[in-house]
Amino acid sequence: MKPYPLQFKAEMKERVWGGRALEQFGLELPEGAIGEGWMIGDHPNGTTKVMNGELAGMGLDEVREKYGKELFGTKGFSEKSGRFPLLIKLLDCNDDLSVQVHPNDDYDRLPAGELGKTEMWYILHAEPGAKIIYGLKEGVDAASFKASIEEDRIMDSLQEVTVEAGDSFYIPAGTVHALGAGVLVAEIQQNSDTTYRLYDYKRPGLDGNLRELHVEDSLNVTDYEGTSATRMKTDIETPNEWLRLAASPYFVTDKGIVDGVWSLQTDPGSFVIVIVAEGRGSLTWDGGNLDAKAGDCFLIPANLGNYALEGNFTVLRSMLP
Repeated sequence: MKPYPLQFKAEMKERVWGGRALEQFGLELPEGAIGEGWMIGDHPNGTTKVMNGELAGMGLDEVREKYGKELFGTKGFSEKSGRFPLLIKLLDCNDDLSVQVHPNDDYDRLPAGELGKTEMWYILHAEPGAKIIYGLKEGVDAASFKASIEEDRIMDSLQEVTVEAGDSFYIPAGTVHALGAGVLVAEIQQNSDTTYRLYDYKRPGLDGNLRELHVEDSLNVTDYEGTSATRMKTDIETPNEWLRLAASPYFVTDKGIVDGVWSLQTDPGSFVIVIVAEGRGSLTWDGGNLDAKAGDCFLIPANLGNYALEGNFTVLRSMLP
């Protein structure tokens, strides 16, 4: 099969904190409060299907089984699960998310076959004054954090950060975090759906009951040093050059401003995921082209070779290190 960039039909997830903002990207939303669009996924809880070209109708898991070694690259599989190693989401935070933390791959209470979860956020849009929780306040250790939870004053231990469009946050496993109301986010993460909730504002879930908390697991996996979590503004002055946003053992993510024609090339080691953050243009390669607009996500095969981004738009590029 001749390789070509893949687009997928998003898997939509209803969340108590979700809304309808993902409709602005032309995505088809079911009824309800939609908090997550799984744009590229190969997980038991959500597998996206190809929408374009020869592989249309196949799930990413089926593509992996049949063509993965050619399309995903020599590094393109999780060594632990055997699945596609990343999960790509768009998040609509119409309300505050629970305060949560994710384990790493080595946590002995992970569900069978599940990975840990290191991730990053890129803020696509933020209402004025919108905030997130990003790590613990300076001086908070395991004992004081546990006490703040037991005494129902967890917010005293958490660091709040005001955000705006273009902000980038790297969130290694063990970082306590929560998105706040009024933000729209692109999320690049390990292919995992394991979340430990510390606090959920005592609100009912979609079923009317309080959602489960996982305090013991959360305290076990929290990184009280927080030394590897980084955040940055991502203003770019020169178009058609990459700015590194995050570098982890699981993915690297860059930001670029496309102005005109930007000629690029894949590497046989890894696929490339392109997320269009704003603007519009096209993705071209030998034998075809695709329109590219805000909210679009593309999986570019490792063996595609030369391709180009054309137009005036902002992109995020993720691949394996």
